[in-house]
Amino acid sequence: MITEMQSRIGPHPLHAILLAFPVALFPAGLATDITYLNTAEIQWTNFSSWLNAGALLFGGPVLLWALINSVRLRRSPLHSRALVYLVAVAAMWILGLINAFKHSGDGWSSVGTGGLILSLLSALLALAAGWIAFSTRGVGRNA
Repeated sequence: MITEMQSRIGPHPLHAILLAFPVALFPAGLATDITYLNTAEIQWTNFSSWLNAGALLFGGPVLLWALINSVRLRRSPLHSRALVYLVAVAAMWILGLINAFKHSGDGWSSVGTGGLILSLLSALLALAAGWIAFSTRGVGRNA
């Protein structure tokens, strides 16, 4: 018997809208970091800081939603999937926060190799979280 929760494909629409921001903004921040490293134009690091801040702003409610969903599904067959999603979102948000602190530095030190790696990891985790959230494998009719 398939429950209503299992038959719904994908995340709640509001969760999906909130998740779309980190999925778009973290990779955009990575692109602006790469552009800054190639041009040394300081405005690109400012763009990266704002993109990172926007991703963190919308990523906070996504993280809270993932935490509540993981607790709510603890006795469900979907718990392991919810837990993997929670870990991906939490790691994305924490690395994004560390990246924001790194970008608050001055000029070249704000990005450099460390900032670029943090941006890359945040972007990859955001994309992975989006993949997990929107992947329907193992849920409902597609199992």
